[in-house]
Amino acid sequence: MPQNINQPSNQIRLTNVSLVRLKKGKKRFEIACYKNKVLEYRSGVETDLDNVLQIPSVFLSVSKGQTAPTQDLAKAFGPKTPVNEIIMEILKKGEMQVGEKERHAQLERVHNEVVDIVAGKLVDPRSKRVYTTGMIEKALDQLSSHGGAAHKSDEGKGSGTATPADGESSKEKAKEMPTWTGVVTTKSAKSQALDAMKALIAWQPIPVSRARMKLRITCPTSILRQPAKGSATKETREDDADGEGEKSTGTVKDRILSYVEQVENQDTIGHEWEIVGFVEPGAFRGLGEFVGTETKGRGRLEVLDMAVTHQED
Repeated sequence: MPQNINQPSNQIRLTNVSLVRLKKGKKRFEIACYKNKVLEYRSGVETDLDNVLQIPSVFLSVSKGQTAPTQDLAKAFGPKTPVNEIIMEILKKGEMQVGEKERHAQLERVHNEVVDIVAGKLVDPRSKRVYTTGMIEKALDQLSSHGGAAHKSDEGKGSGTATPADGESSKEKAKEMPTWTGVVTTKSAKSQALDAMKALIAWQPIPVSRARMKLRITCPTSILRQPAKGSATKETREDDADGEGEKSTGTVKDRILSYVEQVENQDTIGHEWEIVGFVEPGAFRGLGEFVGTETKGRGRLEVLDMAVTHQED
């Protein structure tokens, strides 16, 4: 005779999930999320909780399907705290638990993104041509395997005339130089790409230099002091991996100068202001849109060179 199996009312079975855990009030609370969505939520890419959570509930144990009792939540987070706010706090402050396969896949995605960004921003200073992602990857592997010191240490060999003081000085300089030890999943790909570029330029496992477009920008002087409309473009924000470049206020002239990384010369000729300078390729589109919109077609952008290179200080 078949028997009914009673499952506790607060038990929900979930599989194939990413867990986020937070210990509070002597209890550990968990939420079940879709894979890859937690980092997107924390970075601001994903804002809809429905796309992040597999189920909008707080658990004591996701693996056992045991949801957290209301009294436990009230004791830990406050009696009047809505469940959504509790979930958001766990999402933001909790520790993410991922499986080995997912961790490896996540690391591989970040690695590929970093390599793609670096390959798009560095060129061979002699030929002014970009490197393939494979060559950039090999150069980064060389740095990470030797701690960034392999290339420079080889240069010091040969004469045998270096004094101990010279050796100590070289070691101190080496400590101050940027290094690359590989990608991590706790930092954005853009910020890691910036670190990778600094290390590649400093140590030169292959000849590299940052690519710049040389532009001439012309704008009516009557518009320069007007306040800029709107906020910084998406391209500008995304290109500022080090978080220094978002300039959403100021005059039209200020905003144009914020796109230009190095000014070669600027002058006023009649009723027009002209500037020649270097701009990263990723910022070209945003600059063009800004100048076109703010000047209503009266401003101009002229590309003088597509791949000008220079070494960073």
